[in-house]
Amino acid sequence: MHMDTSAFRPADDQYLSFKLGGLEYGLDFGKVQELRILKSLERFAADGAIVEGVALSRGVIMPIVDMRAAFCGHPVATTPTTDVIILKLTTCVMGMVVDGVTDVVTLAPEQISPIPGADGGAIDYLIGLGVTEGRRLILVDIDRLMSIDKKTSTRQVA
Repeated sequence: MHMDTSAFRPADDQYLSFKLGGLEYGLDFGKVQELRILKSLERFAADGAIVEGVALSRGVIMPIVDMRAAFCGHPVATTPTTDVIILKLTTCVMGMVVDGVTDVVTLAPEQISPIPGADGGAIDYLIGLGVTEGRRLILVDIDRLMSIDKKTSTRQVA
């Protein structure tokens, strides 16, 4: 009797790939609500380099986090095509400013390997390194990356 083992194989996952600080990252495509150009959002109440303030998108007010500033340590100039990934996280909806969105990538579990030296600890938001067609994506658990540390009330951004 022949059994179809494909039913037992973990499903391939889709990741939205984006560029940030010269590297390419990926996050669970299921967490993406929409993609917008930063200039197209009605923004107000800017209060810092990383937390760009809040924006209004389709009637929803949400915080906007500039991941470019978080990764570089200082504000980065915005271009007319600067992308915002609007995320639907476990606890909220928020916007994440990145250098640019590239595409959606499908990865099988065997295409994802652990990141050397990233054994949990302070960087527990890293899922692994996805490799496809010569590209390497640093895969992030976006819920963990954007979570708030309740003890210190600070956002855990890179």
